[in-house]
Amino acid sequence: SSPLISKLCPPSHSLSYFYLKLSEPSQGLHQFFIKVHLDDHPIIRFDSLTWKMEPLVPWMEEAGKEKFLIPEWMFRADLETLSKLDQEAGGLRTWQVNLGCELREDGSKGGFLCYGYDGMDFISFDKETLRWMTAQPLAQKVKEEWEEDPRWSQESKVFLEEICIAWLQRYLSYKKTTLEKIEPPVGKVTHKVEDERLEVLTCQAFGFYPKEIQATWTRDGEACKYETLLKNVAPNSDGTYYVQLSIEIDPKERDHFRCHLEHEGLQEPLDLAFKEERGERLRGPFPPPSAALEGRGFLQVGALPRGQGTLGKASTLQHLHFGELSISLIRALFLLL
Repeated sequence: SSPLISKLCPPSHSLSYFYLKLSEPSQGLHQFFIKVHLDDHPIIRFDSLTWKMEPLVPWMEEAGKEKFLIPEWMFRADLETLSKLDQEAGGLRTWQVNLGCELREDGSKGGFLCYGYDGMDFISFDKETLRWMTAQPLAQKVKEEWEEDPRWSQESKVFLEEICIAWLQRYLSYKKTTLEKIEPPVGKVTHKVEDERLEVLTCQAFGFYPKEIQATWTRDGEACKYETLLKNVAPNSDGTYYVQLSIEIDPKERDHFRCHLEHEGLQEPLDLAFKEERGERLRGPFPPPSAALEGRGFLQVGALPRGQGTLGKASTLQHLHFGELSISLIRALFLLL
């Protein structure tokens, strides 16, 4: 959307909780992790090894004067119950829970609650029908028990539609006090020569806030009809955002192309051309090494983007789908996020 539209229509916001439990009874291993995301950003992390909540953004340290809402008691009990269903299975087992809520641009609300077992979908909740959907035979017994007592489904619906939304709004108010300042994008165009008839121009825009930005390629001032490779807007560790888009062109036509940027922080749009200047370096925040791991899926692996096995982005609230994942890789990636 354009900067004008973003002013008139508030953007969507989401709050999501991700739980991971590692268990290997024969080795006495029982570890529990929590990660909380507000929109694109991880904001809180909990590790049962230290038993401490760790704010992951500066504004949450200030918010820490109040008690964080982590529905840990509710979901840790669930994981313990689910673990007993497959006690014969040896080795390291993992249980995951992904839940959250969303406030959309039109004022409507969304919510999701999904369980995973050893990297695969297990059971998920439909808050509209108050029914539980199974993804594997082992989950059928759980479905029967949870639907036998309607209070569990009702409480889950209340959490997603009321409690979670209330905390989403509270976290947004914390964030607003420190991120009200509008930051314009810093941009540059680079190129890569494939052969004498093909060149790739890449436009990079860094360090802008808020997230909404319009980035396009133009040819002689007109929207370009060439196929453009656009990467999703992604967060920097300092709370700003970055984006890049590429286009394949004939090197002889290079001077006709511009990268067109529109953002609330710009007094007027930017039109950037490629410049061959030795020693010129891009200024501004660079994407963190972990940016490729940011995302919203069950385990944020491969995007966890952010992983399109389940929730691509949390704000899209798509149904979650696990892929085959190495347990050791799962654990390592989670600790790095």
